[in-house]
Amino acid sequence: MLPRIRGSQCKKKNIGLYTVTIQRDIYPNLKLRIYTSGLRQNRIAKMLGIDEAHLSKIINGFREPSEELRTRIAEILHSDPTWLFHKVFVTEESPLIDAELTPPNGKVSEPIL
Repeated sequence: MLPRIRGSQCKKKNIGLYTVTIQRDIYPNLKLRIYTSGLRQNRIAKMLGIDEAHLSKIINGFREPSEELRTRIAEILHSDPTWLFHKVFVTEESPLIDAELTPPNGKVSEPIL
């Protein structure tokens, strides 16, 4: 699943490639605390009663946890929720392939059999 893309964030490149700028908030303290706790994400997700994919999206900044979920995660990790969920804004660029791949010269070569 791709993150939401704003139209102004897409830049056209040749041969049908696009560069998409992805901007999101991440929780580096949460990631660090999970690592140093020795608990695995699947175990924490099970303790919380949520899907592992949902927890991963929270950790990587693609989902915003509710206040209740923040508190429960902080209790499991024995950490202060304010520190644990301190946001850091990141920007990264990802290439996407356009549906129509036409070479810059407009000529389509014969397929190689």
